[in-house]
Amino acid sequence: MLPFFTDPYPDELLYSSIARYHFYSGNTNYRDTIEELFKKRSVIPSVEIGSNFSILAKQLGPSYSIESLLNKHTIYPYYSLFLSKQRQQEIIEDVQGDGKGLYGRLGMVSGGICKKNALYYCPKCVIKDIHQYGEPYIHREHQLEGIDYCAHHELKLKKYITEFETQSRFEYIRFDSKHLDLSPPKESELDKFEVIQVKLAKMAYQLLQLPINQFSRETINLKYRTLLRDRNLIALSNTVRQNQLQKEFQSKLPFTFLEKYESRIDGDDTYNWLKVIVRNLKRHVHPFRHLLMLYFLEQDVDSFIQVEIDKGPFGEGPWPCLNKVALHYRQNVIDTVTLKRDFTGTKPAGFFSCSCGSVYTRKGPDKVEYDKYHINYIKEYGHIWMEKLYQLEKEGLHLKLIAKELGVHPQTAKSYLDAKEELIERKTETNERLIKQYREELLQAMERFPNYRRTQLLEQFRKPYRYLYKHDKEWMLANLPAKKEVT
Repeated sequence: MLPFFTDPYPDELLYSSIARYHFYSGNTNYRDTIEELFKKRSVIPSVEIGSNFSILAKQLGPSYSIESLLNKHTIYPYYSLFLSKQRQQEIIEDVQGDGKGLYGRLGMVSGGICKKNALYYCPKCVIKDIHQYGEPYIHREHQLEGIDYCAHHELKLKKYITEFETQSRFEYIRFDSKHLDLSPPKESELDKFEVIQVKLAKMAYQLLQLPINQFSRETINLKYRTLLRDRNLIALSNTVRQNQLQKEFQSKLPFTFLEKYESRIDGDDTYNWLKVIVRNLKRHVHPFRHLLMLYFLEQDVDSFIQVEIDKGPFGEGPWPCLNKVALHYRQNVIDTVTLKRDFTGTKPAGFFSCSCGSVYTRKGPDKVEYDKYHINYIKEYGHIWMEKLYQLEKEGLHLKLIAKELGVHPQTAKSYLDAKEELIERKTETNERLIKQYREELLQAMERFPNYRRTQLLEQFRKPYRYLYKHDKEWMLANLPAKKEVT
């Protein structure tokens, strides 16, 4: 364990605190410093994250852990939220050891964009640090790929004079006040592109404050789907409307802005980053592009992590029966929903059918929990509701009281009662017509076959015989041949 260490300041890169340690230790050879910290001389400094944290944490003492160093003093949280659970675990293992494959897993090797070849700083942050801590230090939020502005002071970041290509691979760069340009920037209003850049910088800083591995790519994808569904960018087939998404995305983030930040979208490319970010869990997408997606969705990181994961346009079942007279009213007894398009063809409509016979529909997607009790249209009231309607009518209740009991408008109750009367009238008319028809058929049959007994008439003229027996028995028995007496 080291006798002392230059404890990192808030949001200071571990790289920066080691550079300060080298300065205050009095070492003249960077390899001596590396050996004191990592117990070997071959560790190569890394600005962004680093390696051999297992040894380093032990050397620094019980106040430090691998997770705290990674979470509070590296740029890893910029990436963590958008990595798969498996990749997150692999990176924890990488930083404990020699770190081989670390930057490949983060996508910084093949998928890096807006790479920075030097260290950056905000003049106002430097002035504040010198006033508060007596010295400047390297802020991790100023070293993120794609981020050109300070999230706190909304100033464009300045480049430190030393570039990585000109230094020894074993050297740690420490900010020297005499090499920092602290001249006040010109006062001017931000243009529309700069406003976007500042918002992205603020979101990037929010990412750095999240606990590492609290969320993963799998969860983030479902949160995206929730927001896309709210914008009607999820089709009834549950796939993303890619063409519409691209059109709306590019209308909010101009081509020139995307071009500047190496994030233009090729619509002909099946694997362009905008398609991948909402569809493919295996391919890595740079965190800056995730920030562009959040900007499009009108979210920041803090609000985004509160978004519920997507559970479809009507959430997860079972769903409630909304038949007011059913014993299971408002209870979750409907297991399935049939999805169709609404009459405009743009939004999902759910058809909910209950065992009580009621069928209702509502438009999606649901926004809040209470939406599941909303009805747009009742397709069928069902047999239980109809039985209750007839029962209340029989009891002599006033129409308004019947409607209130059934949960409908009085005109609706009246319409169904009128329909019942019409049905009875039609049924009566039908019965009278059929009785007349079958009487004539049976009389003609008896005239044609005067010797036929009753059983023979039943066998030959079954339909009129049975109908009249059921609906006109008195006339039928009076007109059939007399029963044959048994001797």
